[in-house]
Amino acid sequence: MIVEDQALIGMSLEASLEESGFAVEGPFMSIAQALNWLESDAPDIALLDIMLKDGTSLEIARALKGRGIPFVVYSGLPPNEAAPAELRDAPWLEKPVSRETLADTLRTAMMPS
Repeated sequence: MIVEDQALIGMSLEASLEESGFAVEGPFMSIAQALNWLESDAPDIALLDIMLKDGTSLEIARALKGRGIPFVVYSGLPPNEAAPAELRDAPWLEKPVSRETLADTLRTAMMPS
């Protein structure tokens, strides 16, 4: 599941992840779109941009955590120790990253701990 409000970045992520062997849902460009999809579906993992046009993806992160679904933060913002609790345990990638780094981080995050 990709949550990214910049269409070109979202399409690039989708293509990159599909080339790396992932089945992709999205990109979801708004909080409402993502939460609506999550009502009836569950991804194996999610890739979340934090700052979306309609707010932050914290509500999406809460929904994923509540269901035990891992996610990776993919943001233009650097990792921050003062990040909200919903994001503290998530792997954090600062845009841009290589396709290999992205795929490796997602695969690692999907492994049981």
